[in-house]
Amino acid sequence: MKNHEPIKATDPKKVLVTGGGGFLGSAIVTRLVERKYHVRSFSRSPYPELSSMGIEQIQGDICNKSEIEHALRGVDLVFHTAAKAGIWGNYSDYYRTNVTGTQNVIAGCKKHHISRLIYTSSPSVVFNGTDMEGVNESVPYPATYHAYYPQTKAIAEQVVIKAAGQGLMTIILRPHLIWGPGDKHFVPRIIARANRLVRVGNGKNLIDTIYIDNAADAHILAADALEKNPKLSGNIYFISQGDPVPLWDMINHILKAAGLAPVRRSMPRNMAWLIGVMLELVYRSFNISKEPRMTRFLADELAKAHWFDISAAGKDLGYAPRISIKEGLRRLERWLQNKQLE
Repeated sequence: MKNHEPIKATDPKKVLVTGGGGFLGSAIVTRLVERKYHVRSFSRSPYPELSSMGIEQIQGDICNKSEIEHALRGVDLVFHTAAKAGIWGNYSDYYRTNVTGTQNVIAGCKKHHISRLIYTSSPSVVFNGTDMEGVNESVPYPATYHAYYPQTKAIAEQVVIKAAGQGLMTIILRPHLIWGPGDKHFVPRIIARANRLVRVGNGKNLIDTIYIDNAADAHILAADALEKNPKLSGNIYFISQGDPVPLWDMINHILKAAGLAPVRRSMPRNMAWLIGVMLELVYRSFNISKEPRMTRFLADELAKAHWFDISAAGKDLGYAPRISIKEGLRRLERWLQNKQLE
């Protein structure tokens, strides 16, 4: 691993980021390197960009307890960002990565006496298919889920909360729709479907997003706050731009940044929901692994409001978004233009 300047005695000697080569993980790694922390990444594959930064990389399966325990040896702080995302697939695959993987991380923290764990979750764990407007962290989990990702992330949250009650200092963050240069999910999905996109609902539903730099900042702030105030352990925080925007305006802004035309076609939410029901039935019946173009969860996500009160993160963590949506879109456009020139 590349040598860095000596770090302060109060700083962690070594930090592990699970999923360190991912979109959020790599942004957190960059922040940690800027702080001259000793950073280790744990992921399935090596990433050349991390190697160029002098990051120690360990390849392994987070579902393998011994492999993650090995990676955690000598670590003082953990950012657990690795997860299986998406809206389609087998429950066992989601459970294995999101729940068993988190249990393994926690077991490793306990075995090696690691004091702090920052866990990346998602606001989707509380999404119940209705408009959620300005709700705070007290909103309960829904009785049922229409996708395995939020369901298993909710179970994992409870695993982390239980660990907090047993002495591991933890904070759970719920970033909403992370986007920006380097995005490997949200922005590429929109661009890839540009010619097939259909607005679901009336187009007025407000949603939260979070620019990648702001999401990374929030994770660093959470680790700092937890070190200074252990009483925050076990807390959950929504983090976002704090600036709800109409979902379909945001999608059109992203399309414009990519030099593409805006979405013009529309469909009522109820029609999209019924199409989702039928497609899910067909895909399950014939064991089709490819993601359907529409599902119940996606129909609700596209048509309903989902934005959240982030005042707790501001009060306890000192979080405030540094990069505005407007500035973020400018940076995204430059990145997309450069990619087209490559």
